[in-house]
Amino acid sequence: QLQLVESGGGLVQPGGSLRLSCAASGFTLGYYNVGWFRQAPGKEREGVSSISNNGRIVHADSVKGRFTVSRDNTKNTVYLQMNGLKPEDTGVYYCAADPRYLRNDILLKQTSYNSWGQGTQVTVSS
Repeated sequence: QLQLVESGGGLVQPGGSLRLSCAASGFTLGYYNVGWFRQAPGKEREGVSSISNNGRIVHADSVKGRFTVSRDNTKNTVYLQMNGLKPEDTGVYYCAADPRYLRNDILLKQTSYNSWGQGTQVTVSS
């Protein structure tokens, strides 16, 4: 059974950093595109960052220069390193995975992904 589990969320002050992990079980995550999404209270879920199964990386404009995404295939895990956090980065962060070829313009679209984790809360506040 395919399973994704996010971890690493928490409370951090503005300007701080967090590293989120997306660990997979039941399948080899290295063969999959992985997207990170977030949902703030009262807002729709939005795409944040994505790494394709052939190494292409896409970021939303709101996080460019602050967030990076990477893989560790030996741990079957994808990471989202978040630096320079702002209060508007607050939300529940989800990772999602899909094995199909995805163009860059759809790597941050929710409908591109079939498998989802349960999410981890990130709160940026002083």
